[in-house]
Amino acid sequence: MKSGKRLLRWASGIMLVLGIGHLSLLALVAWEDVTGWVDRGMWAAVPLELADGGTVQTVESLQNKVTFWSGPGSFAVPLILLGCLIWHLAGRGVAVPAGVGWGVATWCALGGVLLVPSPFFAGVISGALIILAARKKDRPGAARDREMDLA
Repeated sequence: MKSGKRLLRWASGIMLVLGIGHLSLLALVAWEDVTGWVDRGMWAAVPLELADGGTVQTVESLQNKVTFWSGPGSFAVPLILLGCLIWHLAGRGVAVPAGVGWGVATWCALGGVLLVPSPFFAGVISGALIILAARKKDRPGAARDREMDLA
């Protein structure tokens, strides 16, 4: 499991760098909008508008929404959480299913195609590492089962 653990740690590290980097970049680019949420209250990030009562959206309200959806509402927070979970599971020697890797790889490849240029494609590497770690975990057991069938 040592090589599988190493692969999972690399995969989770890439996810953590992508997620934390995304939020850090947002903090640098849109610092005024983020601090404005603190001044006006967190509910001011994306105000709830139940009906189209003729309210005109201003540039400020659109910028506020863009900041929210590119920051705390973006892929970065779930990616950080998934990276932390995989890091924790790798440390305990628990195998992460290959389906998680396929999901991450597919999600990041699609995101990279839709949002070019972006670092989304680096997430494909994380997904591939999770798949490789899952296959390494399966390999010894499968070989042992074949040996038992031959005996």
